[in-house]
Order: sequence, then structure tokens, then C-alpha cells
Amino acid sequence: MNANLVLLCLAQGLFLTNNITFVAINGLVGLSLAPVGWMATLPVMGYVVGSALSTGLVARSQARWGRRASFQLGLLVALASCGLGVYAVMHHQFWLLVLTTLIAGYYSANAQLYRFAAAELCEASFREKAVSLVMAGGLIGAVIGPNLATHSRNMLDVPFAGAYAALAVVALVSLAIISFIRFPAAPVQHSKREEGRSLREIARQPTFVVAALAGALSYGVMNLLMAATPLAMQVCGLSFENTALVLQWHVIGMFAPGFFTGHLIKRFGTLQIMGVGAVLNFVCILVALSGIELHQFLVSSFLLGVGWNFLFTGSTTLSLSTYLPAEKDKAQAALNFCIFGTMAVTSFASGALVTTQGWSWLNEGSFAPVVIMSLAVLWLWRVQRSAPH
Repeated sequence: MNANLVLLCLAQGLFLTNNITFVAINGLVGLSLAPVGWMATLPVMGYVVGSALSTGLVARSQARWGRRASFQLGLLVALASCGLGVYAVMHHQFWLLVLTTLIAGYYSANAQLYRFAAAELCEASFREKAVSLVMAGGLIGAVIGPNLATHSRNMLDVPFAGAYAALAVVALVSLAIISFIRFPAAPVQHSKREEGRSLREIARQPTFVVAALAGALSYGVMNLLMAATPLAMQVCGLSFENTALVLQWHVIGMFAPGFFTGHLIKRFGTLQIMGVGAVLNFVCILVALSGIELHQFLVSSFLLGVGWNFLFTGSTTLSLSTYLPAEKDKAQAALNFCIFGTMAVTSFASGALVTTQGWSWLNEGSFAPVVIMSLAVLWLWRVQRSAPH
């Protein structure tokens, strides 16, 4: 650990504070403003569609201006989108709220690169642990996010308008933190040849394919279930305070393992830990299908978080071996595009399915992507075992 990694952990925590607050409120605000119920999670979808559309812009800004300036630009966009969010909620403008979250996606696309930046702030032998520890910074979001949503929702005259105002303050604090981090200089490229391989060549590698697939589907399953959880809990008669508690334990499950996931990967292997993550996803779905009491929402959401941590940390670590320093911007942009594209689909499907087909059907449908991830990890493990050493 070093000072730069500690600061990046804090920035990650504030990024997750933004995300968790968005998860907690956007579906409910959308439900109150949407013309019809199935549109309730369109603001959640707007966030990830904006992220997907921004990956190329972010890659170019990272290559041109470096990590710090690009991250700061993302936070300025976050600040502007929070102001728009307050206006949209105060004036009951549903489509403006969707546009607001679409714009906020640029910040998300930037901040999703914090985990890759972590590997650049330490020696090569520590990078698995660095990625894991920076992701553990999300625990800050687990503590602040649900409490921020709960205590700020009635801060202004219109419910939840205050939450967007509070997120503006979070963005300002994060902007100050990023300003103190010393990122290594980006490699200078003097010719086309020094840009490395084409994205097509990089994406043909089996390891890259599985890293992209596992990263996208693990986030997709997590997003599918968590975007629907506040709506499902409201339908089941549970309070917003209960929803905030469930989201808090979900995020603890997502990021508390970060303190030891890197160590487990170093000891047992990346694919083995990803396999455990897939198993935890299966168990989470089974618990969710067992009933609709508070403790079942709580346990299933916690297991979903831990399973995501193992799969996503593993896929990030896996991807680090698939590209050279000169190739990082395009490779990381491609990985994040896969993630955000999947999240966009699941964000829309989440609200549409839970309001039309029900919570149980949504969970049963989640088995398919978990099976696909499991088979992909098993396939790569067999490929690596059979490869000559």
C-alpha cells in the first residue's frame, strides 16, 4: 500500500456512494414520475447506457490527458448531472431525469477505470492485491450510500431531490481527492506501430474473451437483481429503511471481500476464485426464490455481492495479462463497453420484468447467465491446463 492507493480507495468509495444512492432512489423516483410502471427503471438504464456510450470518449481522454485530468473531467460531469437531477425531480420531469442519468454515465465510465489505475500505482507483484484493495474502498459507499439516500430524501420539498443535491457534495470531495493522486505518466507513442496490436487481435485471446464475458455477465446479473430489489421490496410492503438496509449489506458483500480476494487469487488461482463466485450466485438465486421476507432479501443480496466480488475482481485480474501498456486504453474501453452494454439491457429488463412477470420469474431467468459464466470459466481452465508449459 502507498498514499496514492489509499486516496484511490477513497475515490472508489465515493464513486460507489454515488452508484448505491442511484440504485436506491432512481427506480423509486422513476416509478413516481414515469407515465407507465414498466418505465420505472429507465433512469437506471440511462445511467448505464450513458456509461456504454462514453467508453470511447473516456478512452480518448485518458490517452490524451492522462488519468488525473480525465478522472477530474468525469467528476465535473457528475457535478453538473447532480444539479440537473435536482431540477428534474423538483419539476417532475421524467424524461429530463432520464437525460440526467444518461449524462452521469460519463462519470461512471471514468470511475470504472479506478480499478485498472490501481494496478499502475504499485509494483507488478502487488497488482492483484491493489485491484482488490481499491475495490474494497467501496465499503465507504456501503456505509454512506444507503444512509445518504435515507437522510437526504426529504431534505428538500420534493422527495429524493435532496439526494441528488447531496451527491453533488460527494462529487466535490472526490474531485479534491483525485487532485492529490500522482498517477504514472502515460507511455508516449511516436508512431502507429507503438500503439500495439489492434483491438481485434487482443479480443481473440481466450483469456480476454472469458475476462470480458465474466465481467459483463457478473455485473449484468448483479444489476438485474439489484435494480429490481427496491421495487420488489416496495411491492412486498417493506419500508424504504428496510430497502436501504438490504442495499447496505449487498454493498458490504460486494466490497468487504476486497481485503482478502487478492490474497485468495494469489494463493488458489484466478479461475478457481471466479468459480466460487459463480457458485455463490447460484446460492443467492435459490435463497431469493425461497421467500419474500426481509431476511431472504438480505441474505440473497449479500451473497450476490460476494459472488460479484469474486467474479469481477477475478475478471479484472485476468484481463491484466491480455494487453501491453500501450494497448491499455482500447482494451480497457472494450472491457467496460461489454459491461455497460450488458448493464443497459439488464437495467431495462429489470424494471419491465419485475413489474410484469414478478420477482420469482426474474430470479429464475438469472440462472442462464450464471450457467454461461460457469461454463466459460471451466473452459478456460481446461484450455490453460492443456497448454504446453
